Amino acid sequence: MPASPTVHATCFVIDGQGVLLRGASGAGKSRLALHFIETAPARGRQARLVGDDRIYLDPAEGRLIASVPSTIAGLIERRSAGLRDAGIERIDWQPSAPVSLVVDILDDDAEIVIPSKKIRHIRLKGVDLAYLPVPGDFQRAVALIEAILPQLPPV
Repeated sequence: MPASPTVHATCFVIDGQGVLLRGASGAGKSRLALHFIETAPARGRQARLVGDDRIYLDPAEGRLIASVPSTIAGLIERRSAGLRDAGIERIDWQPSAPVSLVVDILDDDAEIVIPSKKIRHIRLKGVDLAYLPVPGDFQRAVALIEAILPQLPPV
């Protein structure tokens, strides 16, 4: 078991890049993760869940490693979208991944900037990571994350 307590976040990995999604309950963390995981194969990419809702974050050898508590491994919440009921689903997952990008889902657009050649950074547990604040609007958040992924250094 990792040394740290869990944090309220969702983490997925896409083409080797760990993406940590943070935000209030109901902000859309699970929906964003599901979008990238479910659309990856059609775009020639690989994506898997690390964990939903609770994540361990532990520094190791200059990287921040996200891992999932065993009690929720492979489980993700899908909230109601029209006729489909909300529920917990089991999907493909992996137990851990190094975090490459921290995404904060914000309530307003105050800190939102279009990604440029200069990536913003945040320091978590002594590790510098790429940082992207996104609006709560799903389509805008997807577009901003898609825009920054190619700018991240290779893993």
